[in-house]
Amino acid sequence: MKQEQVTHVLEQALAAIEAAVGSEVLESLRIKYLGKKGEISALVKTIGDVLPEERGEFGKKVNEAKQAVTAALKLKQSGASNASVKLKGPILDVTLPGRKRRLGRRHPISVTAEQIKRVFSGLGFEIASGPEVETEHYNFDALNIPRDHPARDGFDTFYLNDGRLLRSQTSTVQIRVMEKRQPPLRILAPGRVYRPDIVDATHHYMFHQVEGLVVDENVTFADMKYVLETAIRALFGRERKMRLLPSFFPFTEPSAEVFMSYDYLKDGKQESGWLEIAGCGMVDPNVFEAVGYPPGKYTGFAFGFGLDRIAMLQYNIKDIRLLTENFQDFLHQF
Repeated sequence: MKQEQVTHVLEQALAAIEAAVGSEVLESLRIKYLGKKGEISALVKTIGDVLPEERGEFGKKVNEAKQAVTAALKLKQSGASNASVKLKGPILDVTLPGRKRRLGRRHPISVTAEQIKRVFSGLGFEIASGPEVETEHYNFDALNIPRDHPARDGFDTFYLNDGRLLRSQTSTVQIRVMEKRQPPLRILAPGRVYRPDIVDATHHYMFHQVEGLVVDENVTFADMKYVLETAIRALFGRERKMRLLPSFFPFTEPSAEVFMSYDYLKDGKQESGWLEIAGCGMVDPNVFEAVGYPPGKYTGFAFGFGLDRIAMLQYNIKDIRLLTENFQDFLHQF
């Protein structure tokens, strides 16, 4: 009779657990059957009242019933917990259209740099690169900018604790190439440069430059003018005109500022003007001497564009800071 009672309680408990919905109902069933005053707990207390020859079998059956109910409760509780988590999360409506992933886009600087590389590659230039952390020799001395030269202030940059510095122009690449190779040379050196400028809409302490160098026998100023004019028209349109105005750079002599014609709106009217776009000049003999080229044997020219400003012109961007702030809504326009 006692063993039949155990079987009846076990079957009743398992059926109730199987039908239960929710953690609260399962907790009430745990108390009903396994609590201090629960039905299975009450059966445990009656083991001592059973005849000695039946006590072992009865106790075993009660213990098995207790383990079975405990296991059933854990299994059901696990399923209830998962269901609860799913109900709390967002409900997936499979009838809705899928969400498109936002694809990345190429940065305006990268696009502009590739355009410039293609133009000058078509003119026979090869792409060269060098380190952004440099020594004073490559950044100043070999470029005819000695320590006491007034022009050094305009190119001064950020120094590291070991005396090295962040390059302030990619002309450093030109020196490294000339030290390793003899003319003829025709290289283009794009890359990041650093100067302690005050940040505003047209200046930044980090920006991008692309500099070119041509060295050979009998290279002339006219050769430089042809290369620059061809590149400007390829980048900005065949209708562009170019003019050169005398200037000064320590590593070129003579030197010039490069201006191109452009159109703009002023008070609703179409106006025309000239915009400075680059610097250029014939390589100073002191630079050739610094890299060990024979005096008087070679001539050459160098030029430099501000890559960020070209990108600003091409995409009509008014503030250079937008190019480096990683503002996604801005960048996804391109």
